[in-house]
Amino acid sequence: MTARVTHWINGRLWEGTAERSGDVYDPATGKVTKSVDFASRATLDDAVAAAKAAFPGWRDTSLTRRAQVLFAFRELLNANKEKVAELITEEHGKVLSDALGEVTRGLEVVEFACGIPHLLKGGFSEGVSTGVDVYSIRQPLGVVGIISPFNFPAMVPMWFFPVAVAAGNTVVLKPSEKDPSASMYLAELWKQAGLPDGVFNVVHGDKEAVDGLLENPDVKSISFVGSTPIARYIYETGTRNGKRVQALGGAKNHMLVLPDADLDLAADQAVNAGFGSAGERCMAISVVLAVDPIGDELVAKIAERMPSLKVGDGRRACDMGPLVTGVHRDKVKSYVDAGEAAGATLVVDGRTGDVDGDPEGFWLLPTLFDNVTTDMTIYADEIFGPVLSVVRVPSFEAGVQLINDHPYGNGTAIFTNDGGAARRFQNEIEVGMIGVNVPIPVPMAYYSFGGWKNSLFGDTHAHGIEGVHFFTRGKVITSRWLDPSHGGINLGFPTQS
Repeated sequence: MTARVTHWINGRLWEGTAERSGDVYDPATGKVTKSVDFASRATLDDAVAAAKAAFPGWRDTSLTRRAQVLFAFRELLNANKEKVAELITEEHGKVLSDALGEVTRGLEVVEFACGIPHLLKGGFSEGVSTGVDVYSIRQPLGVVGIISPFNFPAMVPMWFFPVAVAAGNTVVLKPSEKDPSASMYLAELWKQAGLPDGVFNVVHGDKEAVDGLLENPDVKSISFVGSTPIARYIYETGTRNGKRVQALGGAKNHMLVLPDADLDLAADQAVNAGFGSAGERCMAISVVLAVDPIGDELVAKIAERMPSLKVGDGRRACDMGPLVTGVHRDKVKSYVDAGEAAGATLVVDGRTGDVDGDPEGFWLLPTLFDNVTTDMTIYADEIFGPVLSVVRVPSFEAGVQLINDHPYGNGTAIFTNDGGAARRFQNEIEVGMIGVNVPIPVPMAYYSFGGWKNSLFGDTHAHGIEGVHFFTRGKVITSRWLDPSHGGINLGFPTQS
């Protein structure tokens, strides 16, 4: 009998009976291991109602107390991060070390949110007029919705909910139904940390649950990460329903390699960034732009590194695990077929090969194409798999133009030893996150994450100061007090509460 994953509403597991459910797979074996309940609109509304009821008390909880709960959650998460990583590997398939890295990056946002008393400080101007002061404050929105993708079941939700909770909001999280267990464990840790019931809720499901969040009038904002077509739908539907929306979409991240670059470093990083987590990262490098005349040498260096990659069960000593589902694996394979049919040079074919795992797992080995052109689907589309394409470009300028012409603008990188070229690149490139000799430029939590163009709908990025602003609203108060007053005598040392 498969295990059941159900919702977390108002501080406890949901006790109802779901009318619909979905299968959760172990990607390394291809077997169904769990069943996840899908929320009806009524169940989703119950979660929102619980969050709405919890909001006034949490909003009015002191910043000191909120920070204490965040610190407690941080300690619990750090002590149990291996457990969270195991749950991710069981349902997503990425290797344990990669899953642990994901949890660690999410933990950084929790640590950032622990500083919420400082982050919510406003401004103050004394005596703007006779006896009149003006000051600003930031207050929480209310109930906020988070819709997260399968590829980072712990890190992406933690881009949002630590800041949202710290700022005084209550949360309804809708994780991916493909790997739902990590979010449930995080809910349990929140309860252990002392978070009041109803402040953090988890509801599983598909489009019905998503539309419920988008249309429920008590949900004040939506945070989303996923593919661009869905991000556009989330943004348009959410804003039409009067919500504040940050919808992070797809990506096609380029790595421009100049002739003066250290080609061994560039080859290493192209392999790391192209095939880590089986390419199922929105910040994965999927296109290497080789500036003439280094194309042949760079492709050879990348290809010679690929046979050493061990693909297999993420719980074993492997470099890369399976793809998340059989359907997704077949879709990525179809892109390999299309690239070969379009005339790209298939340097390394990942459709066959040895794996350290169950033959029924959702396997696709690292794949390398050369001589890719911009009219091919393997260049134009976000494949979201272990497929790396090399495009030859004649110059720095041609590479920059090609990146800027692409409809996605999430992340990009340049590899060079020329500081002037790097500075020009960061100035001219139309992309939200840039790496200089760094292939995956995911910023630290105190900066904000997000792209440009079709990689972002809305005007606010995740975490950092932009995240704090997204989950709060500003007020400006003009005040005059005519009579002084005092609170009596108390010789005790003043403390916060």
